[in-house]
Amino acid sequence: MIVGTAGHIDHGKTALVRALTGIDADRLAEEKARGITIDLGFAYADLGGGAITGFVDVPGHEKFVHTMLAGAGGIDLALLVVAADDGIMPQTREHLAILNLLGITRGIVALTKSDLADAERIAGLTADIDDMLAATGLARAPVLPVSSLTGAGVEILRVELAKAEAATTARAADARFRMAVDRSFTLAGAGTVVTGTVLSGRVAVGDQITLSPSGLSARVRGIHAQNRKADHGLAGQRCALNLSGDQITREAIARGDMALDPVLHAPTERMDVVLHTLDSEPKPLSTWFPARLHVGAAELGARIVPLEGDLAPGAEGLAQIVLDRPLAATVGDRFILRDVSARRTIGGGHIVDLRAPSRRRARPERIAALRAMSLPDPVAALAALGDSGLVDLGGFARDRAMSPQQLDTALTASGLVIIADTSQALAPQGLAALRQQMQDALAEFHRDNADLQGLGRERLRLVLSPRLPKPDFGSFIRTEADAGHIALDGAFIRLPGHLPRLSDADEDILARILPHLTGEERFRPPRVRDFATELGVDEPEIRRILRMAARQGRIDQIAHDHFFARATTVEMVAIIRDVAAQTTDGWFTAPEFRDRVQNGRKVAIQILDFFDRLGLTLRRGDLRRINPHRIDQFTPGGSDG
Repeated sequence: MIVGTAGHIDHGKTALVRALTGIDADRLAEEKARGITIDLGFAYADLGGGAITGFVDVPGHEKFVHTMLAGAGGIDLALLVVAADDGIMPQTREHLAILNLLGITRGIVALTKSDLADAERIAGLTADIDDMLAATGLARAPVLPVSSLTGAGVEILRVELAKAEAATTARAADARFRMAVDRSFTLAGAGTVVTGTVLSGRVAVGDQITLSPSGLSARVRGIHAQNRKADHGLAGQRCALNLSGDQITREAIARGDMALDPVLHAPTERMDVVLHTLDSEPKPLSTWFPARLHVGAAELGARIVPLEGDLAPGAEGLAQIVLDRPLAATVGDRFILRDVSARRTIGGGHIVDLRAPSRRRARPERIAALRAMSLPDPVAALAALGDSGLVDLGGFARDRAMSPQQLDTALTASGLVIIADTSQALAPQGLAALRQQMQDALAEFHRDNADLQGLGRERLRLVLSPRLPKPDFGSFIRTEADAGHIALDGAFIRLPGHLPRLSDADEDILARILPHLTGEERFRPPRVRDFATELGVDEPEIRRILRMAARQGRIDQIAHDHFFARATTVEMVAIIRDVAAQTTDGWFTAPEFRDRVQNGRKVAIQILDFFDRLGLTLRRGDLRRINPHRIDQFTPGGSDG
């Protein structure tokens, strides 16, 4: 369990941690000289249950709230400290508001310096604290009077903390590894060390990890978990990782970086969130409102864009946050917003989408998708997203730090189906609707363009909704073609029964060409340019008509601008079979075929290359033979080419 202190300056947080653990969390000389905590302090102790509890001691001074926020992420329980002599102070309320915005619901209030107050003062202050907590996630948290000076109440507090430790449930150790870095330093004899709270997953000695957002790669040389040497660290533990790797230095790693599974490295500079503003805000938040964002241990500049109109004080709504530099984060991470002068907390919330669009960000369908993404249960979020469109499973899992096993479990429970050979999923009815859309679009195109072979792939992709990414669309249409729902024809897609139909004018031109393809010159027919000259028709028009006739199976395009009648192709197959039969081993040469059809060597080679492409002949050097598995392509009852 990780316990985080919170409370006003000089209310005894560090002294209380020392009384509980025997460790002075003030580690800096300046802290000791000034008597206040400036940076994060850490202490560890076995509170009696056999487990090691980690304490994060944070500054209480208003100027160091940003440091307090760096330590607040990832804590399991808040230890809110209120001095009995001072009572509730401004920083007490701000720290409580921050804990509430971070979604922390487990806590204990330590009424420190109780030796300086009488029973009546303790009772009155306890009632005031209960009232202050009533509207927060820490409502009904126990209030325990303690004195770090005399030791009064410390043992009772230790027992309560031990009970909380025993009741702490394990975090998502089966998820992918993430650790929020709050310190980076060099240790003599070891090298670079980073410390932080493991937010999810596990890490082991020898693992390769990535520091994000920089993208630096590192190997884990050693681990201390909860201040003890270990061979692995788990979610919910504070860990120190000894790292090695190119460019891995203390200076290269900063507070706010994330040590994580390399698969998760995908920093963002724009994200959509659910944002709750505090009642204390003087006016609504409007578009492009400047702020300081705190998430994990990171702090960076941000601009706020409410997505549903200005966000009034005390209200909650969807917003987009545009960052001034990249950030490593995960969907569901809690964040805090403070004003640019760092004097007040504005509000906070949780991240909904790390891949937010910069345009059309508030359109109704986008808002509906964000509502689905904001569901905390991944199964519910998957199902809701699938009902409204496509879900990129790779991105969904990465941005939630989900392991493959977690994704498989959630996908099964959601009822979504995967489009074959892609990472895209949608509801079964959505997939059926997508298929029907494609059928309807092709049928309409064939009705309006009977002379064309089919619809262009990219044009079809763009008319379908939801719109598949290009690689995934390629997989989708191949699967549909394999199932016989569509036919792929080069760069075009058509319905299986569709054949392009020539216009009357085109048929007239074809009728004038066909005699040249079926007479004595059938084995050496004129080319496209020859027909264009003879008929007085442009070459592109002749070429288009001949290719359409080829798609109808009436002629074959043997080579570029060289077309043969289908009957001639069948005749040439018979000649090849006869030529092969005349050899001792079935292998024949191009000249042997050329002599039978009585045309030039170049044309003979083009014809044989055509049959090679179809697989009807097999080539070895200058020799060819019949492929018995394809010989029926141009025979009655066989599949034509």
